[in-house]
Amino acid sequence: MAHTDWAARLTELGITLPAVAAPVAAYVPAVQTGNHVHTSGQLPFIDGTLPATGKVGADVSAEDAYGYARQAALNALAAVDNLVGLERIKRVVKVVGFVASDPAFTGQPGVINGASDVIGDIFGDAGAHARSAVGVAVLPLDSPVEVELVVELQ
Repeated sequence: MAHTDWAARLTELGITLPAVAAPVAAYVPAVQTGNHVHTSGQLPFIDGTLPATGKVGADVSAEDAYGYARQAALNALAAVDNLVGLERIKRVVKVVGFVASDPAFTGQPGVINGASDVIGDIFGDAGAHARSAVGVAVLPLDSPVEVELVVELQ
């Protein structure tokens, strides 16, 4: 797989990675093991604040949650960048997304597409990943979404 200058790709897309969010409990944002980096679950913080709280399908629209999943994925990429540098990413292996869902809401895959789509925009074929999109009762700080990544390094 050809190496791409991921930082240049972000610039082309007009995307600036945020600062790494401070952990809200006893963990680190990302860990390298062998040639993989696993991120902790990332919330959609923007400048240290959650843009919304509550359940998707009740308090938060699926469309807004899609954007929050995108932001959470960018926060996860920022954690990878901070640990090892974006240029070391060979491919995105897995995206796991959690959606705090109203009991009647069944659109979790569409919400987590916010994460998958931005990963695809940035990494192209190297962004094709396995994925889980899981509905849950509640997330930390009442966040509507949480996203974690596994990436393979060069």
